[in-house]
Amino acid sequence: MAGLMNLRPTAMPPKKASATPCPCGQPKDYAECCGIYHAGVAAPTAEALMRSRYSAYVLALEPYLLSTWHASTRPADVTANEPTRWLGLTIKRLEASGDDRALVEFVARYKIAGRAQRLHEISRFVREDGRWYYIDGQFDDEAADRR
Repeated sequence: MAGLMNLRPTAMPPKKASATPCPCGQPKDYAECCGIYHAGVAAPTAEALMRSRYSAYVLALEPYLLSTWHASTRPADVTANEPTRWLGLTIKRLEASGDDRALVEFVARYKIAGRAQRLHEISRFVREDGRWYYIDGQFDDEAADRR
């Protein structure tokens, strides 16, 4: 115990500001992942747009969801009927059709009123004027039932 009394205190390195994990599931801070797209930078790929849209649902960023939805299929609003707690996103498949079209198959897990749900969708994306847009999706009901 006497030996501890002779030790000099050393300066502790400053603590790094705590990072906010990105809701999309990538091992990055939100500000360095989907946050940059939410701030206005164009997503470079259909997958990046898909992930950023999932994060926008988690964070209830309706303006972002609408602005990244293709004008030909965009709804008037995307307000949920019931409060939704998003639990996770898994990208199952990416498929490019040339440079400006892509499919992204994903499973999004969520809860409504405490009941677990899965959304299994194959989404279509198009790139116009250097920006990717969500067109629409086909739901895989059979996959959703196999939990």
